[in-house]
Amino acid sequence: MTVKFSNHVALPDKAKETLVETLNIALATTNDLHSQVKQAHWNIKGPQFFARHELFDTMAGRLRDFADTIAERATTMGGYATGTSRLSAEHSKLPEYDLRAVDGKQHIKVLVDRFSEYTKFIRSAIDEAGNNNDPATEDLYTEILRGTELDMWFLESHLNV
Repeated sequence: MTVKFSNHVALPDKAKETLVETLNIALATTNDLHSQVKQAHWNIKGPQFFARHELFDTMAGRLRDFADTIAERATTMGGYATGTSRLSAEHSKLPEYDLRAVDGKQHIKVLVDRFSEYTKFIRSAIDEAGNNNDPATEDLYTEILRGTELDMWFLESHLNV
């Protein structure tokens, strides 16, 4: 999607268009990861239910905040944020949630896989922002990467016992 609104962000229009396109993919993927974490939150069973239920909810909240920041960056650069559920499903870089996951360990394994895919995508988005001389977007992605890798570590810690 091209830049739609005039703005005074000091980047060439082509760079802004490229960055907004990736920001919208990041928005879709973040919204999808949020919904997958909520899927685990709603359906987890087994030992440590409450602690994991709360952990998943906390992670989902962080992802919701990241999505908002991503959307606002896209619009700051003159783009149009495309974050509806349908658009997110269409443009997400993540595979569908494994609906066979029921107990805590199964949900955690599925989420670790999704967080791993997500952080790989965010790392590539950091590179793209750097290649387009946009330290603000690069910093935004770096903050997201730091938070989601920390969450991935929290999840992986449940598997390494």
